[in-house]
Order: sequence, then structure tokens, then C-alpha cells
Amino acid sequence: MQNVMERYQTFRQVVDDITLMNNRFMNKVFDGNIPATQRMLRVILKNDKIKVRKVSVQQWLQNLYGHSAQLDILAEDENGTQFNVEIQRSDEGASVQRARFYCGALDMHFLDRGKKYEALPDAYVIFITESDVFKEGRPIYNVERSINESGKAFGDGSHIVYVNAACQDDTPLGRLMQDLNCKDPAKMHYKELADRVNYFKTSKEGEIYMTDIIEMYAKNYAEKVAKEAVAKAEKNAEEAAHQRNVEVAKDMLADNMSIESVARYSKLSEEEVRALAEKQSA
Repeated sequence: MQNVMERYQTFRQVVDDITLMNNRFMNKVFDGNIPATQRMLRVILKNDKIKVRKVSVQQWLQNLYGHSAQLDILAEDENGTQFNVEIQRSDEGASVQRARFYCGALDMHFLDRGKKYEALPDAYVIFITESDVFKEGRPIYNVERSINESGKAFGDGSHIVYVNAACQDDTPLGRLMQDLNCKDPAKMHYKELADRVNYFKTSKEGEIYMTDIIEMYAKNYAEKVAKEAVAKAEKNAEEAAHQRNVEVAKDMLADNMSIESVARYSKLSEEEVRALAEKQSA
């Protein structure tokens, strides 16, 4: 009975602590959720005219001849504009090359055979990052192509946006970032997000859909514990080996062997051997 209670308490703790910055949880909340996706896009892009007509998560864009792309959130508005939103908790996952690749993947996927290039829909690749990737202290970075000589917009319809989730000020965007980092749906600002988060965190039906997240947490936790145990064992072994080398060095110094010879045979540095020699002669 105790084990059952402990497992349930662990389950509840994970569910209570999880936020929308968790990729898997974000996918659950936004999968097919047009109101939440529309609200997020309107806030990020400062455009209340965006009308999302469909949204999916973990969408694969297959490339038969090269690297494929798996998109966290893919949405489309009534004009055919494509929106790809990626949650990235590490700077490495939000490289500028990845943004470029995702733009290209969207273009290749959404221009039908036989269509003219002018039919290519506008596309937005949006990275929401846990920290400030560009280290300029800005809440958002909008990247657009332009003509160097004139400074005029290139106007090819491709847009890259980086949102700094660490900036949580009292602005519409800052409040959205607060919501993405908020554990308690009752404290979230945007109802469209809060309602769905509340469903997964508090309802019996929602709990069922959280099982895979708990399993992944348990797997990651077990791997972490195993790595820590291995690291601890390796550290203990290194410390034991070093101590044996110290004892060997002490014996050799007692036999009046040279510092250089003791260092060579004991595998200690000459600095360590000199320090031992000084202690023995003190």
C-alpha cells in the first residue's frame, strides 16, 4: 500500500510541477486546440486578425533525400499561412541554422507540384526559448530578409521569430511567457491556455493522458540516478587509486628516492610529491 501511495504522490508531484515549457506537455495542451494556438500566435506576432483554422503537433515533414523535420506545433490560418512553433529549453536546439532548415522544410512541404513559386504561402518559424539565445536582453527577436544596399524588405514571405521565455514582464507577451512557465492554471493570464492546462492537471479524464509524461519522467529519473551512481563509483575509484599512489610515494620518499623518480613511479605530479616530501621532513 505504501508503494502505491508513494507512486501516486510522485505522479501528483510531477503533474503539479510541469509547465508548458515541457515539450510533451505543450504538445498535449495545443494538439487540435485552435483557441489556445490562435491566442498564442496573436500575442507573439501582435496580430489580432490571425484566425487559425487547424493545428497539429509532432508533424513530420519527410525528406526522402536528406534530413527530415519533426515540428512541435504546426498551425495554418484561413489565408493558408503556416506557423511552426518550437519549444526549446537549450540554446543548442534553437540554432539559426535550424531555423533556416525549418523554413526550407515548410516551403518544400507546402508548395504543391505544378504550382508557381508565387503560390508559396507565408511561413513563420517561431522558437520559444527558455533563455535569451542572443544575449541582448530583448523579449523577442523578429528576423526578416532585407536587401543590403537599400535596407528594403526582401518580402519573400518567410519569417523567423525568437521569443525569450525568461522575459516575463507586465506586457501581453510577458504575461504569455508567465503562463508558459506557470505551474498553477488558476494563476495563468490567458483563459484559452489555462482551461486546457487545468483539464490535464485536475480532471480524472486529463490524468489518463498524462501517463506517458510520467513514464518519461520516471525513465529520465532512473537514467539520472544510474548516471549519478556510476559517476560516484568512478569518483570513489579514482580517489582510492590516488590514495594508493600517495602511500606508494610516501614509502619511496622514505627510501630517499628522488622527486622525479617518485613522481614517475607513483603517477603523482612532481608538485604533489614535493608537498609530501615537505610534510615528511617537517
